Amino acid sequence: MSDKSSVESIIEKHKAAGKYFNVNGLQCFGLDQGKGEAVFCLHGVPTSSFLYRKIVPSLAKKGYRGVAIDFPGLGLSDRPEDFDYSFASLAKFCAEAAKSLGLEKYHLLIHDIGGPIGFALAAENRDKILSITILNTWVDVVNFKKPWPMRPFEKPVLGEIELATLTYPTWQLMFNKMGVNDSSGIPKNEINAHIDILKREDGGDAYLKIMRSFNDSEEFRSLCYRAVQNVPYPIQAVWGADDPFLTLDHHGKEIKEVAGLSEIHQLSSRHFLQEEKPMEIVDKVEEIIQMSKQMIPR
Repeated sequence: MSDKSSVESIIEKHKAAGKYFNVNGLQCFGLDQGKGEAVFCLHGVPTSSFLYRKIVPSLAKKGYRGVAIDFPGLGLSDRPEDFDYSFASLAKFCAEAAKSLGLEKYHLLIHDIGGPIGFALAAENRDKILSITILNTWVDVVNFKKPWPMRPFEKPVLGEIELATLTYPTWQLMFNKMGVNDSSGIPKNEINAHIDILKREDGGDAYLKIMRSFNDSEEFRSLCYRAVQNVPYPIQAVWGADDPFLTLDHHGKEIKEVAGLSEIHQLSSRHFLQEEKPMEIVDKVEEIIQMSKQMIPR
């Protein structure tokens, strides 16, 4: 079996594990498994719900409902050319997706751009949030600087050139340098699947629009801060401690200070800690679910 067909079989398996649903006329995809209190998982870039393929079934096995959706423009969801791909718009999309999926209340698990999107979602839907678990992300959107591998994507022409160079070999190199500490336990066809999912149908055009639509206003920062300050639900941060770009020392410390956390839970991984430490993440999510039950009446 060729590398391409092997990757295609992985994507078909992922598709079979999830479902399509409608949000305001958009066909969207997500993993939705298990019963019980819902854990709503938000991905980042250049990934999708595929990054949560180990976490969602693990949550289901523990008696929870694991839900990981693909944002418009990414994963297996629609990629409309005229969609507003800003964080604020994607946060509103997530609120509508939760309604479509029947999530009355939910625990949030957020990562990368899913961080600011999830913070905005929580701030605007506080009564629906049971807890927030924060994975490597940022909250001070005003002062955030994109990591250097991501900067070319925000520039016209340069971004298209950079995207064209993102192939299996270059992605595997990036994945090993910035994604995980040890990829030996992750099949290469699963690593490569991230690239084919990213570029499906539109070649990654919507991804470039997302990369050029980051909200960085003081108003949006205030919205993000409202999600983690003076809130009734518990919050925790779990960090891939060796992330070379969204670092523990800077971005983790930022989250800790803004949210008033006593500690950051550190895992031996880099940016894609869901690939390398899924069960450790699930265990921490289960801990905060139990804490939430003591704090918020059901």
